[in-house]
Amino acid sequence: MATIECSAILFDCDGVLVNSIASVERQWRKFAERHGLDPEHVIRTAHGHRTVETVHILMPDVDAAAEAAIVERNEIEDVEGLVAIDGAAELLASLPRDRWAVVTSGTRALATRRLSAAGLPQPEHMVPADEVTRGKPDPEPYLKGARLIGFDPTTCLVFEDAPSGIKSARAAGSKVIGVPGTYTAEELKGADGLVRSFRDVRARMNGSGLAIVIEMMVQ
Repeated sequence: MATIECSAILFDCDGVLVNSIASVERQWRKFAERHGLDPEHVIRTAHGHRTVETVHILMPDVDAAAEAAIVERNEIEDVEGLVAIDGAAELLASLPRDRWAVVTSGTRALATRRLSAAGLPQPEHMVPADEVTRGKPDPEPYLKGARLIGFDPTTCLVFEDAPSGIKSARAAGSKVIGVPGTYTAEELKGADGLVRSFRDVRARMNGSGLAIVIEMMVQ
């Protein structure tokens, strides 16, 4: 068991709050098929990156913005199988609304759609892919998330499911807890710790801050 004192929590969306892996993989497989690429390589590249950056990494000579728009539109329309990560709804309900935000590699339209489809509340503050200049692993998304919610990033706790997001959070100065699923526990070893499930996470106000109690922490 570990107790972490923080001012606020910054959540990634896909793989942390919403299980969208089936939708993500369906649409990136279609992208791979359209361009004659290895689907497994495409999928591994896509997780944790903004869509436009994924396209640029995979196909640096194409119009990345145009291709990303196609993938994004298809993802927004594909909500089959979207569900909340176990325990996510309960954890969000236990937090004051001004003490958490979503920092995602998806656009605002996509994140809003997925949160709604999974039955989760919309955050008061969100940092989506289309509102930053540099996506994860750059620290900009988490620096902006902390600023939006009104706290120093070094006092924020981040939950992430991807190595690029962990690098982003740590570069911003935040403590970060990895959520295995999209990636293995070994691949998330850059985090300060790992949690098996949000069922093992409890949050309560502690003076002017939050006390986050995490049971069964996996190191």
